Amino acid sequence: MKKLFSKQLLFKMVSKDLLDKYMGSYLGILWSFIHPIMTVLVYWFIFQVGFKSVPIDNLPFILWFLAGIIPWFYFSDALNSSTYSIVENSFLVKKVVFPVHILPFVKVFSAFVIHLFFVSVLIIIFVSYGYDINLSIIQLLYYCFALTVFTLALGRITSILYIFLKDTTQIITMALQFLFWLTPIFWNLLMVPEKYHTLFKLNPLYYIVEGFRDAFFYEVWFWQKPRMTLYFWLCTFLLYYIGQKLYKRLRPHFADVL
Repeated sequence: MKKLFSKQLLFKMVSKDLLDKYMGSYLGILWSFIHPIMTVLVYWFIFQVGFKSVPIDNLPFILWFLAGIIPWFYFSDALNSSTYSIVENSFLVKKVVFPVHILPFVKVFSAFVIHLFFVSVLIIIFVSYGYDINLSIIQLLYYCFALTVFTLALGRITSILYIFLKDTTQIITMALQFLFWLTPIFWNLLMVPEKYHTLFKLNPLYYIVEGFRDAFFYEVWFWQKPRMTLYFWLCTFLLYYIGQKLYKRLRPHFADVL
């Protein structure tokens, strides 16, 4: 009964979050789509038109680029919003019976709805370029799930830290700026000296972005990368464990600080 209640509550809160996010603006939820689209157009114009970027692995630059930027949009948006999730709902946190642990979930799942739209758009553009849909594209389900679990684990930690340390958001902003350029969104590993390959692969988002491209272009299955897959899930479970410990230790103090 408790699980059912939590699922129903989670669904209602995700729906409300999507509707309330841009309440009062004329375009409302459409801004969730307009912002990423404008960002893509700016980067496309700079790199394709301005810098005359050439196709990578004989793939149109825009397709290769979208397969990297779309999971990044989801991750960065979900992480930022989940960081604020508990503080934004401080009035709920003070209710003894309210399941505070679902608040970061609400923000991540809200961002996931937008992510599904852009993944669908990517598939449509992929087909419009004359490429065939291969069986390996099913892996998108796996990589979306993996990215969601990773973001939930990390977002839970940042949401707890933000309650006690307001500098958390500034740290996250700087970290995301570094991580953006350390993630192969505009580049691939062949552009990097071989001695640094292992270092770049330590970034869990490397696994996700390359996984999206494997699903669309290269037909490489995730189980063909056992070391990378194992490393990614070890990082994810470690983050989840840290978040669980932080929540149990600090939950009794949430109401006092907020």
